[in-house]
Formats: sequence, structure tokens, C-alpha cells
Amino acid sequence: MSLDNVLDLIAALCLLLGAFLSVAAGVGLMRFPDALSRLHAATKPQILGLVFVLAGVALESRSWSTLLVLAPILVFQMLTAPISAHMVGRAGYRTGNFRREIMYVDELEPDVERATNEPG
Repeated sequence: MSLDNVLDLIAALCLLLGAFLSVAAGVGLMRFPDALSRLHAATKPQILGLVFVLAGVALESRSWSTLLVLAPILVFQMLTAPISAHMVGRAGYRTGNFRREIMYVDELEPDVERATNEPG
């Protein structure tokens, strides 16, 4: 088996795994009950799925120019996904769009109560 065939096989596996993780993220967004639960589906498998898809494209292309285009995509996605997830989580918590009965520990409640009770 030649090196090109091995790289094609690895690229195909990366693309399939990335597609599976992206579908899992979409299913999680539809199935999970509240905003805080959906954050995990929206960020974790989506980022890992993107990494696998970009790796598959880079392996299939075998071109430095393609790698130079794909690298900023990955960097910007990895920088913006956690920030947007944090903001969505904060908004979901503050608007009450979560199920308190499925939370084990609410570490944010004392801080929110302290902030709302402070004068000024």
C-alpha cells in the first residue's frame, strides 16, 4: 500500500469522524432540555468535529496553501466558540432557561445573589 493510499484512508476516516461528531452536536442541540445542557452539544463535539474535518481536508489536499487557509479557520473557531458558549450560558442562567432539578451543584447562585444584593 502506497503512502498516498494511506493518507487518503486517514483523510477519509477523519472526514467521517468529523461528520459523525457534527451530527452528534446537532442531535444534542435538538434533544437536550435546556440552554446549559445544549452548550456541551454546541461546543465540544462541534470543535472536535471541525478539527477532524480540517485535518481530513488538509491530508487530502497535501498542499501548504490549503493548510495556510485552514489554520486561521481553526484558530478563530477555537477562540470564539468558548467565548460565545460562556455568553450563552450566562444569558441562559440569568434568564432562568435551565432546569435546576438536573443540576448537581449551582456554583453561580451565591455570586449572583451577592451581586444583586450589593448597594450601588
